[in-house]
Formats: sequence, structure tokens, C-alpha cells
Amino acid sequence: MKFDTPAGTNPIDRMKVVGKPLDRIDGPAKTTGMAPYAYEHHREAPNAAYGYIVGAAIAKGRISSMNVADAKAAPGVLAVVTASEAGKLGKGKYNTAKLLGGPEIDHYHQAIAVVVAETFEQARAAAGLVRVSYARATGRFDLEEALKTAPLASGSQDTPPKPDRVGDFEQAFAAAPVKLDARYTTPDHSHAMMEPFASIAAWEGDRLNVWTSNQMIDWGRTDLATTLGMPKEKIRFMSPYVGGGFGGKLFLRTDAVMAALGAKAAGRPVKVAMSRPFLMNNTTHRPATRQRIRIGANRDGKITAIAHESGSGDLPNGRPETAVTQTRLLYAGANRLTSLRLAVLDLPEGNSMRAPGEAPGMMALEVAMDEMAETLGLDPVEFRIRNDTQVDPAKPERRFSQRNLVRCLREGADRFGWTRRNAQPAQVSDGRWLVGMGVAAAFRNHVSLPSGARVRLGQDGIVTVETDMTDIGTGSYTIIAQTAAEMMGLPIERVVVKLGDSSFPVSSGSGGQFGAGSSTSGVYAACVKLRDAVAQRLGYSSADAVFDGGKVRSGNRSTDLAEAARAGELVVEDTMEWGDLDKTYQQSTFGAHFVEVGVDRFTGMIRIRRMLAVAEAGRILNPKSARSQMIGAMTMGVGGALMEELAVDKRFGFFVNHDLAGYEVPVHADIPHQEVIFLEEVDPTVSPMKAKGIGELGLCGVGAAVANAVYNATGVRVRDYPVTLDKHLDRLPAVA
Repeated sequence: MKFDTPAGTNPIDRMKVVGKPLDRIDGPAKTTGMAPYAYEHHREAPNAAYGYIVGAAIAKGRISSMNVADAKAAPGVLAVVTASEAGKLGKGKYNTAKLLGGPEIDHYHQAIAVVVAETFEQARAAAGLVRVSYARATGRFDLEEALKTAPLASGSQDTPPKPDRVGDFEQAFAAAPVKLDARYTTPDHSHAMMEPFASIAAWEGDRLNVWTSNQMIDWGRTDLATTLGMPKEKIRFMSPYVGGGFGGKLFLRTDAVMAALGAKAAGRPVKVAMSRPFLMNNTTHRPATRQRIRIGANRDGKITAIAHESGSGDLPNGRPETAVTQTRLLYAGANRLTSLRLAVLDLPEGNSMRAPGEAPGMMALEVAMDEMAETLGLDPVEFRIRNDTQVDPAKPERRFSQRNLVRCLREGADRFGWTRRNAQPAQVSDGRWLVGMGVAAAFRNHVSLPSGARVRLGQDGIVTVETDMTDIGTGSYTIIAQTAAEMMGLPIERVVVKLGDSSFPVSSGSGGQFGAGSSTSGVYAACVKLRDAVAQRLGYSSADAVFDGGKVRSGNRSTDLAEAARAGELVVEDTMEWGDLDKTYQQSTFGAHFVEVGVDRFTGMIRIRRMLAVAEAGRILNPKSARSQMIGAMTMGVGGALMEELAVDKRFGFFVNHDLAGYEVPVHADIPHQEVIFLEEVDPTVSPMKAKGIGELGLCGVGAAVANAVYNATGVRVRDYPVTLDKHLDRLPAVA
């Protein structure tokens, strides 16, 4: 099916199952421990041995020699695989660095060997016996220094690297009566997901089965085939449950490759799980940014010039953090400039992390908007409203498909009690606490990817959906079941959903806020085809057949849905493809974040007191799981604002705080009441589901709202994240 015209009325609009706050259908399996994660497929891969990865102890250089004799002779060891034993390996499309290093080393803790043994403890002990000599080379680990000579970059491989310009920014900025020119920094961030990277690999002759923790089944399977130099069709790649990914598991990682190589060498299934200290340097992270924002405005608060320039770093052939994306679209202004620079660094690979681009970009832009509002003497909410736009500022003929940012800001302000905010900083106290409120807009572009599904109607009347879509804790099982139930006129209990298996049709996968809308659209397409097959089997007209209450009605005839499968199971599949409506309309999601903080006037300690998010993202498929996505994203935003930072050792090129003791993330005690409001709307230009994503929208802007609240509480502006007490303690208001 191809979606190339805005959706009209369709069965989803009945909203008998879709749109209801139903519990997750996979919840009982997860809460009882019956849902097998990647490391737990013991029945499918019995008698698995254990692999332990050896990582490079340098960040740049080459291996001079490696002695594995002692490791091979250690108790319980079955095999040791290095680059020389593995032979020639390829590199996947989505990998920047090789997943098995040697003799050249690309970054610290790049995998250089895997030791396979009967037990995990034996494998770990033997790995410590691998003796490696290195020839260390000079590496580039300082982003500030590297950006001094870094070239312009593009966020897309297809776009030549150049600044993006509209009008004449320099002239308009020079002429503006009110100006802001400020610099902001965000640090490297770790995904820090709960479930580590883990895989089990088992060979059956020349065929390979891999159970792994991955967000994108087809991407991972394809890149594993490329890496191992074998036909993709001979690999079955499975990830039915994922314990969090946040973009870190979009791509094939070394655990799957090492498990496959180890299993081949040992002649039996092998399971590999990365330890927390290892994964933070071995896998990907969100790159640090250095951002400059300039805004020029008239005295009435209308922006006349806006520029956003950002620099980040990555390994050779990597990509920049696209932190200027939202600035091209979020606010009006006739004269505009955005650009990216990419420095070559020899740190571990930078890549997608939840809301790549917009998340760190909004942390800077929305603080700059607050600073500009203060300079103009305007309320921050009002300043944003005055600069709203209903069209793409670079292409005025291209309207937003839906844009209710102003409504989000106004309803949020009213609900949060924004009028009680004192515009003058450091004026509100609650005992020893200085109290402040902050606001930020929320923005994330909408993307649709092709997505397929197979749907079966059994003789028992049960509808089974099969797609390689993944559930990374987001509720995919449930919204897919709701979609099929709505389309086929069944209660959700009569739908079975099977996910995360490369033997199923290729879906969009989970990531980039595209998973929910794309995957359910693929199920919609398959169900349309199943409805036609059912009508044909029953001798009904497809055009007027009504599916409801487990029955199919046409005119004065009514038949149980199961009757259509009496002569045999009905099986259909289809893929939702996309036309060019995204070129006709700018498709984005919007929202507003409001935060109240308290800052201890004596210690500088910051505490979140309450949070509110208002979001517009088309039809909300399941309000309960959508709210969970939002509050999880808001929590992650607090982490980025107040505590999360990978500390770089600029001498040796690695992240020092590589565990959850040193890399702090928010815990329950850090997060008070969170309120979420979804605007009731549909967007017929994006899909037949009329739904967009919200999992990343909930993050974009939160960090800035926190930083703005801290400023309102203390009068101290911190432009370098995270906003820790050492950055403002000496500037807090004097204590009498």
C-alpha cells in the first residue's frame, strides 16, 4: 500500500480499541520474568558457552604483538578469537569503526579478541591472560582544540557541506536594535540503558541464529552479514524483547559479532554480554557540542535574524551531531544561518542517542530564547508566541501539516500557574530554597519509514500479527495489537503479536520517533488486505463490509469472522510505502515544557519540584504508554540538564566515568510529580493512523526548561551543561 494522499475516514477513526489507555499486553510476561531477553534464550540455544571480550588498552595506534597461549591453556577455555583468527571481516553500513580491531586500533576498548569458556568466570579470568603489546600513536581527544580547524559538515551524506542560509543574516543582525550572541556547550552522553549489549549466537551448518538486543532487526542482520561476509538470507536475527536502547542499539555492535565468531570457533552456541564499564567506551555515545547562537530582534520582540552554529566530533568518516535542525523550523525570522562543523576525534564512536540533534540543540536554543526575552523585557512564553510561524521559514509556500505550539505554550502556562512566576530572578524563597520556574518549547521532526507486516486469521478466529518491529520498552506489542483489533473488529484479547524476528516482514524498527506511526501503518496495510481476503472468502463486497464485535456484516448478512478461515488459515502481508506528502507539508511535533526548581541557597544543590509537558503529536494511540514515554523522556532531560556527563581523559582518550557509579543518571528521588497533557488532534497527512511520535518530543527542550528555571531561582546563568553546583555556587545571592 502506498500512502500518497491525506487520510480520509477509515476504521481506525472508530477508536473502539485504538486510543484507549490499555495495559501492555506484554506486561505479565515481563513482570513474571517470562519474557526472554537477549541473554536468556537457553531453551533455543542449550549448552551455550560464555564469551568475554578483550578491549584495546589504547585509543590510537596498533597492536605490536598479542600472545594468547596462556589464555588458551586456562581452565575451561574452548577458543580464543582475534582478528588474525577471524580472517577478513567487512564493516557494516551503519558502523563507523570496525567491530573487531587489529592490528590498527581506532578507539579505546575497541574489541580485539573474544575468549570462549565453559563458564563466565573462566572466560573472564582467561581474558586477563591475553598479553598485548601496543605501539601507541598520537590521538585527537580535545574537542575544543580540534574544532579550531574543523571543516564544515553536513547532517546528510547527500548534501554538500555548506552553511544553510535564508536572506542576509549578517546584515540583518548588524542592523537589529536588540541582539544576543552567546555560546553553549553540551558534554558527551551515554545511553546508559538498563539492559547491556548482549547476544547469543548458534550455528546450524552454514546458517547462523542470533538472539540479540537490537532496535532495528533488518539493519542489524544486514550489517552482520556484511561483517561476516555471508549471505543475509543465512542469518536469522531475533530480538523479541529489548531492555532499553535510546538509539544505542540502532546498530550492530561487537557483542553479536563476537558471539558469532566465538560460536564458530567453539563449535557450540556462545553468549556474550558487555560489562557496564566496557560498553561505555566500546559502543556509541551522544557527541559533545559547542554551539553559538545569535539572535537579532526589533524592540517589539519580532526576530529579524537568527543564526545557530554547532560543532561536534567523531571518528574518521563519522557524522556531526545535527544540533541546528530545530532552529531551521521552530521560529520565524526572515534572515537565517545554520551550520555544522565536524572535528575528527579518536574517542569512541559518536552516533544517535534519543532525539539526536534536537536534544542538545534545544538545550542551547531555548536558553538563548529566554536570554533574548529578558533583554527585550518580554515574558519568555510571550516572546516565543510572537515568533511562531505556520510555514517553513525557508520555504513559505510549505505549511506545517499541524502546528499548535502556541496552544501548547498557553495551555501549559495556564495549567502550571505561570502567572505566579516572578520575572525578576532570585526573588522567591521557600525556607532555605530559592525557587524558580522555567519554560522551553518542544520540537521534533516527524519521519515515516516503510514498514511491513504479515497478518493471519486462524480457524479459531484469532488474528496473529508478525513483523520484525521491536519493542524497546515503548509499548509496540500493545499498539500493534490495538491496530489489528480495530481493523478486524475484535477485542484486543483476540489478537496475538509476534515481533523482533528477521523471518517476519521488514518493519520500520524502533528509533527516531518513527516506530509507532510507521509500524502500525504497516499493520494497517496488511489488515486492509486481510479484510479484502475475508470479504472475498465470505462472498461479501469489500467496499461495504463492516468488521465489528467479532463479526463481518454486509447489508442484512452477518457472519462470524472465524467463519472466513473455516476452509483454512488466511495469511496476507503488505508494506506501507510513503509518497511525497512530507515534501508538500512540513511534518513536525510540538510541545511545551514547564519546570519548577529549588536551589539550596547555602549549598547550591538543585532539586526539581514539579514538571509539566504539553504535547501535540497527532492521534495518541495509547495514552497510558504514551504518557510513560513522555515522563521517561522528561526524566532523561533532567539527567542531561543536571548530572549526565562523560568525562574525557584528554591524555589517553577514553571516558573515565564508565559505570553507573561515576556516570550519574536520575533516580526516583530526583524526580517529583510529572504531569503530561496531550492535545486532542489528528494529522491526516502523516499516515492512515493520523499519529506521530512522542518518545523523543518529551526530551527536546527539557534541559533548557531546567536551566531557565535555575536562572529564575538564582539569577545565575549557566550555559555549560550539566548545570552543577560548582558552576554557580560562588555566584549565588549572598546569605545574610
